[in-house]
Order: sequence, then structure tokens, then C-alpha cells
Amino acid sequence: MIVEADGGSRGNPGPAGYGAVVKDESGAVLVERAEGLGVVTNNVAEYSGLIAGLTAAAEVGASTVDVRMDSKLVVEQMSGRWKIKHAALQPLAEQARELAARFERVNYEWIPRAENAHADRLANEAMDAQAGKPVQRPEPPASSPARWTGAKGKPTRMLLLRHGQTEMSVDRRYSGRGDVPLTELGREQAAAAAKRIAGMDLEAAPVISSPLMRAKQTGQAVADAIGSRVETHQGLLETDFGEWEGLTFREAAERDPELHSKWLGDASVAAPGGESFDAVYGRVRKACDELIEQHAGETIVVVSHVTPIKTLLRIGLDAGPSLLFRLHLDLASLSIVEFYPDGNASVRLVNDTSYLA
Repeated sequence: MIVEADGGSRGNPGPAGYGAVVKDESGAVLVERAEGLGVVTNNVAEYSGLIAGLTAAAEVGASTVDVRMDSKLVVEQMSGRWKIKHAALQPLAEQARELAARFERVNYEWIPRAENAHADRLANEAMDAQAGKPVQRPEPPASSPARWTGAKGKPTRMLLLRHGQTEMSVDRRYSGRGDVPLTELGREQAAAAAKRIAGMDLEAAPVISSPLMRAKQTGQAVADAIGSRVETHQGLLETDFGEWEGLTFREAAERDPELHSKWLGDASVAAPGGESFDAVYGRVRKACDELIEQHAGETIVVVSHVTPIKTLLRIGLDAGPSLLFRLHLDLASLSIVEFYPDGNASVRLVNDTSYLA
């Protein structure tokens, strides 16, 4: 993965902030980080951006990282070519080294400031927010409206099916890694979804499921209807809710009010002992790439849970993490996304439950 990081200080030392962005090899944005730092030097802000970027890369499951920064000092010091003489930078550099040691490989590259515009913008937005100024992101030019990009080739078409009802969903409890079966209604929902999919002329299409029982039961109903079999993929597991597993929304909020509130709006925050949505994105993105490679140009049925399905739709839409908090998916609902060999994607359907009426 690619980490682009930047930091700035208006006064040096002065009001400062950093920005960092993690991208995959195609350039798609996986994570953004930005924060005001109070009054510090420019170099402290630069190192803070690097630390934030490496931390985010680890959260989304990166094994190798290419760091790109316009700070010659940070790049040369982290590459071991320059000594770190300033006392304030030594602990930051050590923290960055400890983070870097978690990856198989980290490469540092200096780039001109013009090529680091994304991280630079995030750093300036953080400084503006710290100063109480409204943050305004630039609008696309009126002469360049959004348009269809002309996806080419035969896409890999994913029919995304959420599992049916369980006892946990009846009570609206956090249900992540707990292996609970479908209720009687859940089995009826799975049968209705299977009938809907069978009517789409998908004889023997691969059915790939989360390894959890509720998803496998739903997937088996589909496989039986279309003459296929169920395969499982670990990357399609639901979020690990840790110590909130089995709690209702209210119970979790009462147990950890501050953390729960942050978790609801920040994809980098994990439930206690659990998994952040950024981490889910990393493994689901990897699973998506693997499925596209294995089933290029085919139609497949992917049976999973609410967060992985939202994440696959997010990838298809090239959207940010806010989609997770704004999109609703019902039990046993069907969504469709197509991934083209030229890198484009098209979301065709979201949250269809017409067959459950």
C-alpha cells in the first residue's frame, strides 16, 4: 500500500497539523487521517503525519508500505542516511521505526510538494479546523461534470446477499463472530432470497459465504436452488465487536458511552477487544480482489453480513467510510455490484427485499 503524509506549522513553531492518506496500488483511497497538534514545529508535524499514516496502513492490513513525503528531512532520517540530532524528533522517529518494523517492507521516497497535494490538503484542513475556521473542500469545475467513465470488458458480477434473521437480530444485538443459526423466519427469508436468485438464470453459479453458520445456511438455500455448492471465505466475516458482542445498542452505549459515541462516527475506532471498520475494510478489500481474480468475468453469489456487504458496495462506489453509517441493509436483502477489468465498477442494486413481502 501507499502512504502519503504531510505536516505543517503556521509560524514554525506555531499552530500545526498533519494529514495522511493510505491508498492501494490502484490509487484508491482507503483511509484518511488529519489532526491539529497545537503549537509545534513543522518537523514534529511531519513526523506526526508519518506515524498516523503507518498506523492507518497497519489497521487496514498492509504488509508492505511505500511512504511518500515532501519532507526531505523525514525521508532521509527514516532511511538512515541522516542522523537525528534534534531531541524533540528522536522519540517520534523511534515510534515511527517501531511501527515500520511491523511490516514486511517499508520504503521511503521524497516527492515534490505538488505530488503530495492530498496529504497537504488534509494537514491544512486540520489546522483550519483547529483554528475554528470552516473547512471547505473544492468543488469540481463546472466545465468537468461527473460522467460515465466508459467501463470496458466483461465484469465480475457480485450478488451480495445478507443472511436471514437470527435470535440476535430479533433483539437487535451486536452479532459479530458469535456463531448463531437462523430462526424459522430466517430460513424462510433465505428460501425466498434463493427463489429470487434462481429466477435470474444463474445455474451453478459459485456461492461464496462467510464461514459463520447464519451465512452458510442462507448460502446453502441459494446453492440448492441453483444447483451449486457453498464455498467459504474468511474475509467475509462480520466485524468483531469484541466486548460488545451480544449487547444491544443501548447497553453498549451505557457500558462505554464515550468510546461508543466515537465508534459511531470514526472508522478507525474499534470496540473494546474488537475490530475497527478500517480493519474490516482492509480484509474485505483483499477478499474482493481475490474473488475478482478467481472469478473474473463470472457472476457469483456472495453471502455475508451487513458490514462486509456495505464495504463491497463502498468499494464499488469508490466512497469514503461515512457510507457505513448512512446506508441501511435489511436482513436477507440483495444488492448487486459489478467490477470491470479496467478498474471501473457499477452498483446495480441496493437493499432489494421485494421478494420478502
